[in-house]
Amino acid sequence: MSILVNEGSKILIQGITGTQGRLHTRLMLEYNARVVAGVTPGKKGEKVHGVPVYNTILQAKRDTAVDACLIMVPPAFVYSAACEAIENNIPLIVIITEHVPVYDSIRIRKLAREYSIKVVGPNTIGVISPGKSKIGIMPGYIYSKGNIGVISRSGTLTHEVSSNLTYRGYGQSTCIGIGGDQVIGLDFVDAFELFRNDPETESLIMIGEIGGTSEERAADFIKETRYPKPIFSFIAGQTAPKGKKMGHAGAIVGQNLGSARSKMQALEEAGVKNANTLEELLDFVINKKTK
Repeated sequence: MSILVNEGSKILIQGITGTQGRLHTRLMLEYNARVVAGVTPGKKGEKVHGVPVYNTILQAKRDTAVDACLIMVPPAFVYSAACEAIENNIPLIVIITEHVPVYDSIRIRKLAREYSIKVVGPNTIGVISPGKSKIGIMPGYIYSKGNIGVISRSGTLTHEVSSNLTYRGYGQSTCIGIGGDQVIGLDFVDAFELFRNDPETESLIMIGEIGGTSEERAADFIKETRYPKPIFSFIAGQTAPKGKKMGHAGAIVGQNLGSARSKMQALEEAGVKNANTLEELLDFVINKKTK
C-alpha cells in the first residue's frame, strides 16, 4: 500500500482550466496519475488534455468516482472550493494555493475534521508516491521509488533531499509536503501516524523549520508512542535571527518559542537524529546513523 496516493487514486482538479491547472494536469497525466475530472464553474463540456471539465464536483461525481481533489484556484476562492470538496465527501484534499487567508484555513480545517476528511496544505507542493502517482506540482523525475518516507514543511527542501537521495541510489516511499503556512491541515503527527504501519516505509525524514510548535508536538508524539521507525530530521533556519520571518508564513520566531534550537532539543530527547546540514542529513539516512 501507499500513503495517501497510489496507482488507482482517481483525482479531480479544481481550477483545471487556469494556466497552472492546465500545466499541472498535463504533468500529472505524464506521470500516469489518474486525473479523471476537472471543475471550473461555467466551463462544463470543455476538456483539458482529454480530461472532462464540469461546473461542480457533484456533476463530476455523477460520471466518475473521485478519491482526491487538487485545489489550484486563487486564494479568495480556496475556501469555497474546499467546502465543496469536503461536502461532497472527497477523502483527500490537496491545496496548492499560497496566500490563503488564515481565517479561511482555520475554517477549512475545522470543517474537514467534522467530515473526517484529510487536507494537505495550503501552500504545499502536494503528495507523491514515486513510480505510482502524484497529487501536486513536484517534478516527478527527481523522485524515485524506495523505502524512505519524507515529511516536510518546505517544498524546495523536499525536492532537494529527494533528488539527492535519488542521485545516490536511494528511493522514497511517499513524500508529503505538509505546507509552510501558520495553519495547515495534515501536520507532522498526522503524517507520522499514517507512516507507522506502512510496510513500504523503513525510515523517515522530517524537514522542519523555525516558527510554530509543530516539531515540538511531533517530538512529544514520537516519545509518547515509542515510534517504531528511525527518524532523521533537519530544521531549516538555524541561523535566523529572532523576530525575523523567513519566507513561509509560519516561519517566524519569537522569544524561545519556535526556534531551531528548541525544536532540535525536543526531537533529540525523543530519539530523533538531528542534522545540522542537508549533507549531514543524507549521510545519517544512508548510513542509518541513529546515535
